[in-house]
Amino acid sequence: MSPALAVFCREYQRLSADNLSVLRDIYARDIHFQDPSHELAGIEELVRYFEGLFSNVKSCQFEIAQVMEQDGEAFVRWQMRFAHPKLNGGSEICVPGLSQLHFSEQIDFHRDYFDLGAMLYEHIPVMGTLVKTLKRRLSQ
Repeated sequence: MSPALAVFCREYQRLSADNLSVLRDIYARDIHFQDPSHELAGIEELVRYFEGLFSNVKSCQFEIAQVMEQDGEAFVRWQMRFAHPKLNGGSEICVPGLSQLHFSEQIDFHRDYFDLGAMLYEHIPVMGTLVKTLKRRLSQ
């Protein structure tokens, strides 16, 4: 495993509100980051984004399940477990996802793929019922 990818995997599994400065060790200054709800550029914008995320959750932990790497690109399959006081009654939510990464010495491109409904919408009163009903109907 490349050094940049090893740092990413190790630090993401230890990531918390208390050590977000480690993001500067993982990512290049000109990082391009995208997930289903945000797209941003630059390490300072990314750090602010993570500070906002971690300030609103009771807990958040990433578990790396699988890593596939080739020629400066990797796909990392993970599970995120988090608890937010306004979602799911404050109980833990588990969301599987996949990160596409490009790197040389540091990660310079990071795109996350995950089900935003499973992460967020399904756990909001009224909206959650609608989303779950829609998913059931689409699967029939």
